[in-house]
Amino acid sequence: MKKIRNVKKRDTYISRIKPFMRKSIVKVMVGHRRVGKSFLLYQLMDLILLEEPDANIIHINKEDIDFIDIKTFEDLNDFIVSKSLPDRMNYIFVDEIQEIQDFRITIRSLALHENNDIYITGSNSQIFSSDLANELGGRYIEFVIYSLSYPEFLEFHVLENNDASLEKYTHFGGLPYLIHLPMEEAIVMEYLKSIYATIVLKDVVQRKNLRNTVFLEQLISFLANNTGNMFSSKSISDFLKGQKIDLSQYVVSEYAMALVDAFMVHRVGRYDIAGKKLFERGEKYYFENLGIRNVIAGYKWQDRARRMENMVYNHLAYCGYDVKTGAFGTEEIDFVCQKNGETLYVQVAVEISKTETVEREFGNLLKIKDNYPKVVVTGEKSFENTYEGIEHIYIRDFLTNIKP
Repeated sequence: MKKIRNVKKRDTYISRIKPFMRKSIVKVMVGHRRVGKSFLLYQLMDLILLEEPDANIIHINKEDIDFIDIKTFEDLNDFIVSKSLPDRMNYIFVDEIQEIQDFRITIRSLALHENNDIYITGSNSQIFSSDLANELGGRYIEFVIYSLSYPEFLEFHVLENNDASLEKYTHFGGLPYLIHLPMEEAIVMEYLKSIYATIVLKDVVQRKNLRNTVFLEQLISFLANNTGNMFSSKSISDFLKGQKIDLSQYVVSEYAMALVDAFMVHRVGRYDIAGKKLFERGEKYYFENLGIRNVIAGYKWQDRARRMENMVYNHLAYCGYDVKTGAFGTEEIDFVCQKNGETLYVQVAVEISKTETVEREFGNLLKIKDNYPKVVVTGEKSFENTYEGIEHIYIRDFLTNIKP
């Protein structure tokens, strides 16, 4: 147990978590399956061991058969108490804790003791956000762990920052385990299909007890083929009725939120820039992992605009922005991004070779008269750096220059 592992570092997350280490605040790491939550726990353990070689680390991984007998909160409590030391800091790590019935009861109890430093992970947001808020009050903090960002992808795969590397990232996505596979279409897609199937079965169907699996697959396909489109549960329900599928907007909303809770997709609300409020209706959905999105919808040339917009959203979320899609009068702004009291406006376009495209993408931003930065991200290198004061950024530069 007490060894330093040779794992790829994800320093962005370590720097976010580090200020809360050795404090009686439960550190909760949530995210899509196989985005690297377990290895992030290992990195945190290694950091502790570097500073305290004899640290009392208690580690439970619910995907490991060694811990199969820990099924309830009582089992969890008994195991941790048996390994704890009363006069020292106990570093408690529980991976995929949602597999343990009523785990919140034990975590709440353990969090009462200042010599317990607690870290937990899970693959479903709903089971944490509402229930933990009730159980722990202000004694927990949540960190969303995403697939590898483009800079992380380059580092993990030891690639140069060029268009060929970006194409690989766009095609295969950023699941960390890909470093162990040949970067070949058939092999990678087979792996991604298995992850997709596991998420749908374990984190969506079983977790939410969903019965209409045929509709669920149809909904996922619809979202994959309409990534970045603006719609509502009602508009999806109306579309499906046209396809002879009669389901209420309530059912559509329930199934869509099950996908959001499992981190398969991110739901992005619509923000009124002038009124500074969220609209009640209208949202976009983006896939957490582009590779899995491509498994579902295919890697088609005509979808490159959808993929680029999804990739820009994912990078903004990774960088810690609260991202909404914007409306300014009759104009649409792809992303309104807020962090630390500041705002960034982002438009995304594959190409801006036509005058009308330039006028639309830059013109929409020019109508917003505040002084916050505004950028247009495109797939074109040759276009000028600015247009009437609005910055233009090539997609690869955006992914490497906009930092957490």
